[in-house]
Formats: sequence, C-alpha cells, structure tokens
Amino acid sequence: MLESAETVLDWPFPRTRSGCPAAVLAEVRDLPPSVVRIPAGAERSRRAWLITKYADVRQALMDPRLSADETLPGAPVRIQVDPQQKPGSFLRMDDPEHARLRGLIATEFTARRVRAMRPAVERLIDDLLDDLAGQPRPADLQDVFSRKLPTLVIARLLGVPDEDSPYFVEKTRLTIGQGDPARSYAAYTEMSRYLGVLATRKLDDPQDDLMSRLAVDHLATGHITLDELVGIARLVLVAGHETTTNQIALNILSLLLDEELKARVLADDGALIPQYVEEAMRYWSISQDAIVRLAVEDFELGGVQMKKGDAVVISIPAGNHDPSAFPDPLRIDLTRDSNKHMQWGIGPHYCQGAPLARLEMELSLRTLFRRFPGLRLAAEDPDSVFRTGTVFHGVRHLPVTW
Repeated sequence: MLESAETVLDWPFPRTRSGCPAAVLAEVRDLPPSVVRIPAGAERSRRAWLITKYADVRQALMDPRLSADETLPGAPVRIQVDPQQKPGSFLRMDDPEHARLRGLIATEFTARRVRAMRPAVERLIDDLLDDLAGQPRPADLQDVFSRKLPTLVIARLLGVPDEDSPYFVEKTRLTIGQGDPARSYAAYTEMSRYLGVLATRKLDDPQDDLMSRLAVDHLATGHITLDELVGIARLVLVAGHETTTNQIALNILSLLLDEELKARVLADDGALIPQYVEEAMRYWSISQDAIVRLAVEDFELGGVQMKKGDAVVISIPAGNHDPSAFPDPLRIDLTRDSNKHMQWGIGPHYCQGAPLARLEMELSLRTLFRRFPGLRLAAEDPDSVFRTGTVFHGVRHLPVTW
C-alpha cells in the first residue's frame, strides 16, 4: 500500500514565515496517514508514512512495533550519516540495549539532582547577563546568552572544558544541518573522536563530572565500550544544548513580539512562567519531524495498514498543533492544559534532560526581564531571525536593545 499510494509529498516541510509548523501538516491531518518522500542519502529518496494526528503520534511514539534502531536493514535515518560507521546513540536503539545505556545516566537528571544545580545555573545566568550589559547595542542575545547558557551548563555537567564549548557547538550545527550529508558525517565523526579522547583522559584523571563517572564506573569495568560511552556523551551534549538553546531564544522572542503576553507572563513575580514555558514548547514544537521509525511487523495505525519494512515519520509539530487536543493551536494560550504536549517525546524515549532544560528556561526568563525590563527586539523584520535547513527549529540570531 505504501508504494502504491497516489499522493506523495516531499518532506521535510519548511516552516511558515512566522516560524510555525508548515500549513500542509494541518491540511493532511484530517486524512489517514499520508505518504511522503524522505531523503535517503546520496541523492536518493524513499517513501514513508507521515503521522500527524495527536492520538496517532502518541501511539506511534510508544509502539514497540515501530523501531528506533537505525542499524536495522532498511531503517530510515534522519541525520544523514552512515549508521554502520558511527558510535551508536541509545536514542537510536530499542530495548533492551536502549534501557541498558539510558539507565547509566538516569540519576544525573533526577529532580533532586537538578534542584541542586540551581545555584550554579543562577550564577552562570548572572555572569552572562553581566556580559550582555557591557555589549554595544543592538546585541545578539542568541550569541551572548541563549546559546552560551545551555552550552556551558551541559559542558560542565559532562566535564567538557569551557574553552572547548564553541568547538562542539559548531560541530553540532553542521551535524544537524540538512544540506550536505558528507559535511554532516564529517562533523559527526570529528565530535565523536574528540569525545573519545576526552573519555580516555577521564580514566587517568577523573573529576566530578558525568564523563568521569561513566569512564571509571562503567568503561573501566567493562560494562560499556568506548563507542557506547561516546554515544551517550554525544547525545547528552547535542540534546542538552541544541534544543534548550533554541527554545530559550524562542521563549524570549514570543514575549518581545507581544507586550500583552509579556505583561501577563511576568506579572505576580512571574507566577505564570512555568505554564508559559510549557505552552511555548507546544507552540514552537522545535523538533521538526526529527523522529523516524521502521515498522518491524504488520499493524494498523491511524486507519491504515502498515507493513513490515515501512518507514514512518512521526510529526511532533503536527501532533502539538492538532486542534482536537489543543484548540486554536496557533495561539499561545496560558489557560490551556499544555502539559500533555509531546515536545519531550513520550514513552521509552522521553527526554531525560527535561527537568534541567525547564530549570534553565524558567530562570532565564525570570532573570533576563528583571535585569532588562526595557528589552526589545532590534530586527525590522521578525521573520529574518529564524533559521532554516536544520533538524531543530530555532533562530539564527536574536538582535535586541534596551
């Protein structure tokens, strides 16, 4: 059925000028799962089912019949690098291997551990905003603040030297770009090589950081391989700064574009900031159709029969903008139940770093607008700040003045 479907759309879909998910997602949502043509590397493509309804997206994210293992024959790969030649990430694995490796860092992101990190994050925010205050105006808030904060937080948690953080920011940007598969693969392998060298150093000189604990407690004892340690570190590094960087910037941008919304969010000492953060994550849905799966058996989803070997694209932006779950989804509504959004995923692949990201987002908004109450956007065309051609939606820059 997949190969014979008549309507085939080219995927991924570009965002609208306002940065919201593509309108075509709403157009196909009322239909059974559509068929899209997805990149398959080296100027090739293949067909895949596109899942867009909220209920179907939830089911697909939790269904073990849809495999995340990109080393399986015929598995679709979102970031076009050769899965046979790279250290694996448990994000692209199924249980039991997924659970085994994921469990090694479970204690790093507990609510208790994240609460203990709060003073250090607050000090870092104050230091970065001190730097912002000394910048000539307009200043690029993305460069000075919203990129640096999550980058330094996750680098210090891992044990990556601060001075090396610009290196992995650049390698991450190249890896998740959608333009040149060879360039993405080169950046991916360079980052992996760097992390492998760093891990071996931690064996000889362990510190109070995640990579040292992985190296001493699990690599040295033979519980994991060096490639597995590198895969864990790379996933924490990329997910820990790339997604949070862009979500912080977009959270700020939404308030700069809507004075009434900003006044409501910041009223009563920011009582609505936690709710706003959840709603802004639903609204922006920065994981741009980044989730691809392989059907490992025949089953029905969304009213269509999927066959073993079919590729499936799970659209979190479409699910988060399904009006059956979120009425009037193109509006930021502080009164809606936003906690059921799927920006962090659900099920076995739910993002472990969500508590830390929430902490960074909430503290950023509280401190930034307290210290810079007159902050305003310094771009004539707000649409000019968005970036394109990447797996995660975000901004290229965020010019501000005060």
